[in-house]
Amino acid sequence: MPRNLEEAIAEAGNPVTLLWESQTPPSVVPRVVPEFRNWRDEQLAWRRTAVIYDQSHHMVDLNIKGPDALQLISDLAVNSVANFPVDKAKQFVAVNHDGYVIGDNILFHLEEDEYQAVGIPPSINWLHYHAVTGDYDVRIWRDDNSLVRKGDPVNYRYQVQGPGAMEVIRDAIGAEPPKLKFFGMTRFTIAGKEVRALRHGMAGEPGFEMWGPWEDNEAVHAALLEAGEAHGLVQVGARAYHTNALESGWLPRPLPAIYTGEELADYRRWLDGGAYETISPLGGSFHSENIADYYVTPYELDYGRIISFDHDFVGRAALERMEAEGATGRRRKVTLVWNGDDTAAAYGSMFHPGPGAKFINLPMSLYDTFHFDRLESGGEVVGVSTWTGYSANERAILSLAVVDAEFAEPGTELTLVWGEDTPSSKLQVEDHVPWNIRVTVQPAPLAEYARTAYRADVTT
Repeated sequence: MPRNLEEAIAEAGNPVTLLWESQTPPSVVPRVVPEFRNWRDEQLAWRRTAVIYDQSHHMVDLNIKGPDALQLISDLAVNSVANFPVDKAKQFVAVNHDGYVIGDNILFHLEEDEYQAVGIPPSINWLHYHAVTGDYDVRIWRDDNSLVRKGDPVNYRYQVQGPGAMEVIRDAIGAEPPKLKFFGMTRFTIAGKEVRALRHGMAGEPGFEMWGPWEDNEAVHAALLEAGEAHGLVQVGARAYHTNALESGWLPRPLPAIYTGEELADYRRWLDGGAYETISPLGGSFHSENIADYYVTPYELDYGRIISFDHDFVGRAALERMEAEGATGRRRKVTLVWNGDDTAAAYGSMFHPGPGAKFINLPMSLYDTFHFDRLESGGEVVGVSTWTGYSANERAILSLAVVDAEFAEPGTELTLVWGEDTPSSKLQVEDHVPWNIRVTVQPAPLAEYARTAYRADVTT
């Protein structure tokens, strides 16, 4: 087995082959039951009543503490940390030296010189690497997700959201919930336990994300469920959990732009042979031998609004060039609504003789961690479709995509190619034929509230 990512790339011949042929299953939510009711009702509940997500197991926590903690963050974040008080959170977005996205996470300012990054591995690993190899006076501790860690998490983490979320929280704490702006933090007591909370929500619905020491988990969880009984609180299982991003418009897994560039060679050697970036599978109908063709810029993910040039950071010069050259609006993030008849024909092909379409799993339809499907107009590739799954709220398969600006207007019809016409040996890919599916471009986020009042809160 290769000792690190750099060796793995050399052994495979190039990074595309390494990831395209990976035999690792796609990422999942570990230690959470697939369904508490059924995933359709669980999806409907986050718009109709209230839901509780168990976020204790699928993310990584990285605590950074010390006099240089904020400087470390500032040196890597595209967004400003000039106004980042205690009890505030920010979305941390990192890019490589050429301005392409490595990843993002939520960064909590816990105490005067202590921060916690919470998210999936790419941006966490980037912070971790610089903390231990850079000239920073910081101490770190890390709690990996439950697929990697042995034993229980250090902290539990729950999110309650939906139209009735505040009523659930009110009954759980025995008082009116504090009125906070988005990403504001507070503390309250549930079941006699101190709970830290972040004003948050997904799919544009209000809510709180709450956490505390694992030993308080059962008491807090039971109290939240009891408080939710009168308000139609529904537990969301692992199958439905990842589909909320389809409605909120957040693209969870861009391929981290770390596989090229001599500046990142030491980092690739730091990432071991079993790292997320080394073993995660790449797939879909879009295929290129150049791994950089899978990279995205922060502008393409709608992060241009949070980029700030009030500080130096890795990739700043490249982003300044993109803005000076007018390259920031060439592609845009959109939601795609899949044509119901075409989707039904693809799904139904498995009931007829011979190879049919690639199986469309429900509710999340991805069969790999990094997914890229071709989007075509008149036979020309005009973008890529990524995060894909079914929404019971929209009664359709949705996917999040990055498309050329001229095709990004709502109502535009494109053709998505589902499946792989460049064969791979991935165990989750059966013999199939690529299938053309009409899709209609819509905004991202799809829900109007998430695009307007909710998004205004996020920006501030």
